[in-house]
Amino acid sequence: MAGRTLSLYISKRFFKSILALFLFATVLILLFDVLELVRRGGDREGFSMLRIVAISVLRVPLLLEQVIPFAVLFGSIWAFVSLSRSLELVVARAAGISVWQFTAPALLTGLFIGIFSVIAYNPGAVYLQKKSDEIAEGLFSVEQTYLLEGSGEVWLRQNGTDGESVLHARHTSGQGATLNGLTLFSFDRQGEFSERIEARKAVLGEGMWRLTDAVVYALDTDPQHYDNYTVSTFLTPTEVKESIGSPESISFWSLPRFIELSKRAGLPAYRYSLQYQTLLAKPLLLVAMIVIAAAVSLRVSRFGGIGRLIAWGILCGFVLYAVSEISKDLGGAGIVPTAVAAWAPGVFGVLMGFTILLNQEDG
Repeated sequence: MAGRTLSLYISKRFFKSILALFLFATVLILLFDVLELVRRGGDREGFSMLRIVAISVLRVPLLLEQVIPFAVLFGSIWAFVSLSRSLELVVARAAGISVWQFTAPALLTGLFIGIFSVIAYNPGAVYLQKKSDEIAEGLFSVEQTYLLEGSGEVWLRQNGTDGESVLHARHTSGQGATLNGLTLFSFDRQGEFSERIEARKAVLGEGMWRLTDAVVYALDTDPQHYDNYTVSTFLTPTEVKESIGSPESISFWSLPRFIELSKRAGLPAYRYSLQYQTLLAKPLLLVAMIVIAAAVSLRVSRFGGIGRLIAWGILCGFVLYAVSEISKDLGGAGIVPTAVAAWAPGVFGVLMGFTILLNQEDG
């Protein structure tokens, strides 16, 4: 019973420390995000502080997904140091409890946080992001795409009654239903190139794209200008959004369907597959953060040197972040398998942390 009581106590201390760091980061990011939105939209029609705060509050949870691993790392360091300074770890060691035994509850806490962040927090954050976009609709106009959705140039392959076509747009709005600065390459049923279309804007309708201010370049005729022009498509608004949407804006539970949709559309699914595998690997990454925290804090906290402790923690976090970003770049480009790219940082962090701990504790 004493072992269970101690485990629950340690888990609670770690959870409180991680939550405190996460809430601190939330306040900071929310403050800076509100200031940025005020700067961008302060002179626009429909601006109000209540609206800006609502937009920011709803979209910040998705931004905070990148903060969770670092909140776990620094929250764990804080918990280890506080337990050591209060002599609780000293008493535990004197009672014959090894470093592996009082680290296990912390690892289980990190595992629980990781699973929760994947199956519940991520879908909730994506849902709130969509609500934020709805509230912001019309406030930032075309700029909203860059400011709130973060989508840049997009490529889209589609099929229609007239044949296949490839679309390129400088940016999107209306959650993918409107393409601005459109270039469309059209092919007939035999796969032969038929025409190129340049249009200022394209709006998705029922079974067709409605193009505005379009110029059609065909092989056997001179360029023709049309105020309005239509191109057939089998795509629905949902499919368009899924095909061009940012992987981070897609819920964990919906990613497998989006991966399948991209493959059916003939588009590379590396980014979506990488995001799916990255979310699956998040619990392992958080466990790695706690192991690293134990490796850099336990020995230092026994002999003093909090400044050196913080420096080591920052360095280890930076190294793991760099490894993670390099892996994402390689996986997103299809250079390495997405599963390897997503799981490698967590495996690297766990091995690095356990190696340091084994050297410190067991020689």
